[in-house]
Amino acid sequence: MRVGFAVPQSGPWATPANMRRIAARAEELGYDELWTFQRVLYPVGHPMGAVYRAVHDPVVTLSYLAGVTSRIGLGVAVVNAFVQPVLLAKQLATLQIVSGGRLTAGLGLGWLREEFEAAGVGFEGRGRRGEEFVDVLRKAWTRDVVEHHGEFYRVPASHVDPKPSPAPPILLGGTAEVALRRAGRIADGWVSSSREDLAGIGARIETVKEAAREAGRDPEALRFVCRGVTRVRPGVSVPAPGGGTGADRPPLTGTYDDIRRDVADLAARGVTDVFHDLNFDEEIVTAAPEEALGRAEEALEALAPGA
Repeated sequence: MRVGFAVPQSGPWATPANMRRIAARAEELGYDELWTFQRVLYPVGHPMGAVYRAVHDPVVTLSYLAGVTSRIGLGVAVVNAFVQPVLLAKQLATLQIVSGGRLTAGLGLGWLREEFEAAGVGFEGRGRRGEEFVDVLRKAWTRDVVEHHGEFYRVPASHVDPKPSPAPPILLGGTAEVALRRAGRIADGWVSSSREDLAGIGARIETVKEAAREAGRDPEALRFVCRGVTRVRPGVSVPAPGGGTGADRPPLTGTYDDIRRDVADLAARGVTDVFHDLNFDEEIVTAAPEEALGRAEEALEALAPGA
């Protein structure tokens, strides 16, 4: 099991100093990867909540942190396919090169219509668009002459250099069966969303593996990354979403011992990577930056690999 940590990216605690501190300390403690996510805009009146209200760009954030770290991996989960794929391919290739090959690129189809509207991209046909998006990225990263004429994208015969070596692994998100099977067919792995029902994650992983086998691919070579929406509540009896406490508490919520047991359970269900993401804890993203950093540093220590 690879264990990662999400950097401060949302709300008041997402300061450059806090980003640097969490990144450096995570590297010191032996974490495998730093993670980010994308939210381009927050529609006025939308009920998404504080976590999405003010979010830094994930690629710029990782580029900044690549310069203050040297070994820890850098992951984005996810960039959504309403951006232009050749431009993103160039940005991710550059990040892979300047970081010394530490990038994992997670891609999603997107679900917020307003972001598609702002990007000038249609909301329909997202599955087909996503598959073509992956194809364009891989061509840009591996072919001497890149040319593409598809349903959604056109690339005239061109050189798109320099090439990243190795090309970053591509993870796909999604929860519907068609999305899971797509990840098994064409991606290097699957990444769960912040809204994933972790009780059913083993079945989703098996769906991805089954699609990989049917496509003639090795399912054991794939990565299965869980965004750990981690909420530390030491000494508190945590209610489950439908009521009740104790055994039916939400996974990755509770004491540090609770959370460590949950991580072990995720490994038993087939998860290969988990990263603790405190950005999705409203107590963190609405707290003063100093308080949030203190809680995050405590969590970093307590949940570090081998702790």
